[in-house]
Amino acid sequence: MLRHVAVLALAALCLPAQAKVDAAQATRLGQDLTPLGGERAANAAGTIPVWDGGLTTPPASYQPGMHHPDPYAGDAVLYTVNAQNLGQYQKVLPAGLQTLLQTHPDFNMRVFPSRRSAAAPQYVYDATKANATKAELIAGGNGVSGAAAGTPFPLPQNGQEVIWNHIMRFRGEQIHMVANHVAVLANGSYSLVLRDREIYFVYGRQGAQEGDLDNTLFHYKYSVTAPSKLAGSALLVEETIDQVMAIRKAWRFNRGERRVRRLPMLAYDALQPDTNGMALADQVDSYNGAPDRYEWKLLGKQEMLVPYNSYAVHQKGIPYEQILKAKTVNPDLLRYELHRVWIVEGELRTGFSHPYAKRRFYIDEDSWQILAVDLYDKGGKLVGLQESHPISYYDVPVFSSTLETIYDFKGGRYFVDGLDNNEPMYDFNADISPRSFSPASLRQQGN
Repeated sequence: MLRHVAVLALAALCLPAQAKVDAAQATRLGQDLTPLGGERAANAAGTIPVWDGGLTTPPASYQPGMHHPDPYAGDAVLYTVNAQNLGQYQKVLPAGLQTLLQTHPDFNMRVFPSRRSAAAPQYVYDATKANATKAELIAGGNGVSGAAAGTPFPLPQNGQEVIWNHIMRFRGEQIHMVANHVAVLANGSYSLVLRDREIYFVYGRQGAQEGDLDNTLFHYKYSVTAPSKLAGSALLVEETIDQVMAIRKAWRFNRGERRVRRLPMLAYDALQPDTNGMALADQVDSYNGAPDRYEWKLLGKQEMLVPYNSYAVHQKGIPYEQILKAKTVNPDLLRYELHRVWIVEGELRTGFSHPYAKRRFYIDEDSWQILAVDLYDKGGKLVGLQESHPISYYDVPVFSSTLETIYDFKGGRYFVDGLDNNEPMYDFNADISPRSFSPASLRQQGN
């Protein structure tokens, strides 16, 4: 039986929306805490190792532009969790994963040694330490001031701060990526949608100052390149930090109309375009956008089995039909490890509507990446599971998902984003500037 540890800071749950810590607390960063605020030490059982800087040196076989070779390919499976032995591991499994195992006997979880590979550039660590004594929640927790470049709240005091750490975590300075998303229907059928995407991060740049941000987190656009019936449509987003003060701006180019239209709303429970109705706007990147529709509660930190170091499903040349099985992603390509995660619960506020009345998030202590989400309807029934399958892109370095999934338990179907095994690898040094993100450039990209 795995050791079950819950660290619950009950007093913190009642704190007002503030986060500044004093200089003495901030000095813990880089000492007993990692530079981003995780516990540096191993766990008592030795099943979670010491964080020793993460993975920052590529394997000898790596060349720029490659899909990242698996640095842990020699690791052996420690054990497998399945429907038959689920009872032994319930305390360390998100509820959604338990349901996935119970309802799909062919699905199992291969558990490997825990590898704390998450890392970021030194400037992100420096900015995080500076943020610790300056950053605070504003506008009822719907915005952040006093932060730039790094994690805003490395010593979080409430659930909102943990969620903001995910939203504002380091993801590189710019990215050009080509990847497929797909809705796998209950009968196992699917059609891949290939998108060419660009992201320019305003917040996470080296040398960024709060005054430079203009309430902007990043610029994002994509164009659909396949299938032919969708090719040419495009989307542009200007992601604001405080979306209650200034709503996210979004424009869409429709190939049939040959014109760019401003979207009135692409947030909360609005459907993502071209996803067959399977993915909501605020499910991109596990959670994004304004947090104002939910009451946030920090449940503590706990050791859990979560997706981690998912290099096997990332490798070049894997046929997509080998990844996409009838009911789930192929479990033989997934990797789970034991890690300490922050657990945050969001409950829908009175007067707001959303298909998910409650969400429980499991957030990595080393990177602030959301790794899993339990999704509940208004009746309190568990209706879905989201997972992010991350790797350390050690050439940057940045720790981020290579594959994201949403399982719909009611409909018996699932959604996957990030299928890039047969596409060019992400380019974190792409020649992208803010000038590339305008409605005019959207039409040009969509043509």
